[in-house]
Amino acid sequence: MSSTDVVVTGLGATTPLGGDVASTWDAMLAGRSGVSPLTQEWAGQLSVRIAAQLAVEPSEVIDRVQLRRLDRSEAIALIASRQAWADSGLADAGLDPERLAVSFGSGIGGAQTLLAQDDILEQSGPRRVSPHTVPMLMPNGPAAWIGLELGAQAGVHSMASACATGAEALAWGLDIIRSGRADVVMAGGTEAVIHPLPIAGFAAMRAMSTRNDEPQKASRPWDKARDGFVLGEGAAAIVLERADHAAARGATVYARLAGAGMTSDGYDIVQPHPQAQGGIRAMKRAVQDAGLTPADVMHVNAHATATPVGDMAEIHGVRTAIGEHPVLTSTKSMSGHLLGAAGALESIATILAIRDGVVPPTINLDDPDDALTLDVAAHKARHMEIPAALNNSFGFGGHNVALIFTRA
Repeated sequence: MSSTDVVVTGLGATTPLGGDVASTWDAMLAGRSGVSPLTQEWAGQLSVRIAAQLAVEPSEVIDRVQLRRLDRSEAIALIASRQAWADSGLADAGLDPERLAVSFGSGIGGAQTLLAQDDILEQSGPRRVSPHTVPMLMPNGPAAWIGLELGAQAGVHSMASACATGAEALAWGLDIIRSGRADVVMAGGTEAVIHPLPIAGFAAMRAMSTRNDEPQKASRPWDKARDGFVLGEGAAAIVLERADHAAARGATVYARLAGAGMTSDGYDIVQPHPQAQGGIRAMKRAVQDAGLTPADVMHVNAHATATPVGDMAEIHGVRTAIGEHPVLTSTKSMSGHLLGAAGALESIATILAIRDGVVPPTINLDDPDDALTLDVAAHKARHMEIPAALNNSFGFGGHNVALIFTRA
């Protein structure tokens, strides 16, 4: 365990549940679903015609001229980071830019730009392709734009570890501050790929729910009737800060990022290890890194995407690494699966669960899987004291990230 404490001093998000953190959190606690039918003309040809789309369009928040130069994933990353930065109070703190870093990723990147500009190339020729195409589609674009806006000079880092991206960004932010390279890190994840090609690709893998007639009931973690995840879009940003730096400026602290564990399965490109061996190692490392014991962890925000195999492998992993005492939830039942932003959004849910002493519900858990032997806050929020909580994120390629948050 490092002697350098790292705390959370700012939160920002734009999600299918709300245009900011407060509205998203209120929706989670109320058990509202952000999943809706896809009404776009292109959706009619698809086997999956539902998704968790943004509650607030970027065009309502970002200037139209700037928006033309941004991929949707970049725009929402900027929206979330601006909220987190304002929330942190650092804008007026006189922070040395050489002590500010960015750790922000996307699982897929600017796919909408790539596909749209390819259509233009084929239909109208190379002269009509936008000069902004490359900065809009490059995977490091969201991190780069955030770094430019904040003037960060301690390093701008962009990770791409599929569905573990947002959590890995926080883990690297923790390492950056502990190493002494920065006092503050803007960390998080973004994703915006609600487009026919990614949806068709996921559907071809049979990874997505086809419950088109009941969109709000489609995301069903741990339920016997689960049939895959629901694609979501959104961004979440978290300001990490060295604890003594935050204290010196009188910052409001949400929680402490106490530990992180990162492992890889070495097993399969898309399937999780059936015994969750990599996830178990990640959880154990996070607990050890935080200087805690498994008994200290009272709540787990699970990765649980509502896939038949992954959900129960994680249950086995939590039982093995942590025990049978924590209360679990899967907020993906409401938000859908935000891919590269999922770990960051679910970290915010974990942080606020600790702050408010309440576990948000897992909705649609009507007929629990027989192998679900752990306690889940089903249907309604569960009020309880939470001194420490775990957030799990697992991604295609065998990426495993576990984060431990504790009370401030």
